[in-house]
Amino acid sequence: MILTLALRHLWVKKGRSAMLLLGFALGVGVMIVLLSVGEAMLDQSRDAALVGGGEVTVLPLGIDVEAMRTGGVSGMFFGIDRARFLTRQLLGGARYAPIVRAVAPAIEGKIVYLGRNGVTLPVRAGGEIPSRASTVGAGLDLLAGNWSDSPADSAWTSPSASHLYDEMDRFHLPQRADSTWGEWDYFNVVTGPGEWWYITLMVGGEVPDGEWGGQVLITRRAPDGRYEQYANQVAPAQIALDTTRADLALGTSSLRQSDGTYHLDASATGVSGDARVQIEIHPLPNRYFPPVELREEPLLSGYVVPGLVAKASGTVCVLDRCRRVDSIPTYHDHNWGVWRGVSWEWGAARGSSLALLYGGIYTPETDSAAAPFFLTVVDSLGVRQILRFRRIAYSGARPAAPTGAAMAPGRFEILAGREADSIRLRVVVEDALASSMGVAGIGRRFLQMRGRFTVTGRIGEHFVADSGKGFFETYVR
Repeated sequence: MILTLALRHLWVKKGRSAMLLLGFALGVGVMIVLLSVGEAMLDQSRDAALVGGGEVTVLPLGIDVEAMRTGGVSGMFFGIDRARFLTRQLLGGARYAPIVRAVAPAIEGKIVYLGRNGVTLPVRAGGEIPSRASTVGAGLDLLAGNWSDSPADSAWTSPSASHLYDEMDRFHLPQRADSTWGEWDYFNVVTGPGEWWYITLMVGGEVPDGEWGGQVLITRRAPDGRYEQYANQVAPAQIALDTTRADLALGTSSLRQSDGTYHLDASATGVSGDARVQIEIHPLPNRYFPPVELREEPLLSGYVVPGLVAKASGTVCVLDRCRRVDSIPTYHDHNWGVWRGVSWEWGAARGSSLALLYGGIYTPETDSAAAPFFLTVVDSLGVRQILRFRRIAYSGARPAAPTGAAMAPGRFEILAGREADSIRLRVVVEDALASSMGVAGIGRRFLQMRGRFTVTGRIGEHFVADSGKGFFETYVR
């Protein structure tokens, strides 16, 4: 009886019956879709080819995960820059040791080309660090053989001090001959309250088969405020550089690195005689900034800071007068690239607990009002944050040595940010040296400044503040 009444009701009310059936069908369809999506997400969460094991997967910002997984266009050249630095310090360093048990770098399904007997074949290849992959639950199921870390694997994840600094501080060869190619090791050394040295060991030109050579440049700021400059030209036959190590020899001057200690022996000649610096430089652990390269044809600009905070001991000599220095503040960086018409903003400073590094370059095509610069905050555990800014607010004026004809800013300010983090850096310039640059296309004076700074801001949930002194560079008309 009930079934008969229901069927008659549906037959009499055809429109209402159709709506009920449509609603029921839509509900069933939506439920099927949701169940299918849930099952797909569960399958993907268990897919080792997608996540590589572990609990957190780190990917570049903006990557299309599904396209990467299926080999789409956005996944074709997928990679993470400075993966060594991320593995060793940012993710796998002491800062996150309480919450990060292991970091396992992996290359999955990359396209490589295999050539043999004149035949080239595209193949898919991957790579992992065996011990790290096993720790995060993504180890291989071996049927036979052994899968363990090679010496190269161990050096990649936990390098010795010598390997780390050689890897960062090695020399480079230009991809093609260019007369504006230059590469140099730079040091600033504070030997007293009013005395510091700028030391540069440089090679430049059409290295190694054209017209090229080297220079040793030493500038001493004497306690009385005078600047003394010394320089030596070095012929190619007297230059030895190494593309696998940090070592460099320029005539009688040299730089050697062993077990994380740099041995600098630099000498040059001035108007009144010679100057020589023989010191051992010890970078403090974790206070480094990794190699970065900007490639925008025809520009190539590379930069690394092996010793953002370092101390040095040894002897410094002016003419025949030598004296001993111990545990003095020192800074070391390394630059390479094509410098046609290039100028820059740069600064490095150290306080009681923090060190700061900022920089950026201008090219003839750069819009100076929109140039992206970086500011890095470093502490005893390494890089704490990397922020961005677009301008430096210079103000005031003060004469720059040696003649006072050029004017340097009296102070400047930088406001940098990254998402919710922000840093304000204020610098008061206490001394400045102006040098004429003989590089075509610049037509400006190069300023090397010494000043005191204060920094305030917030990184993560913590307020930061510090003060100290530093060195800063810019260009003026």
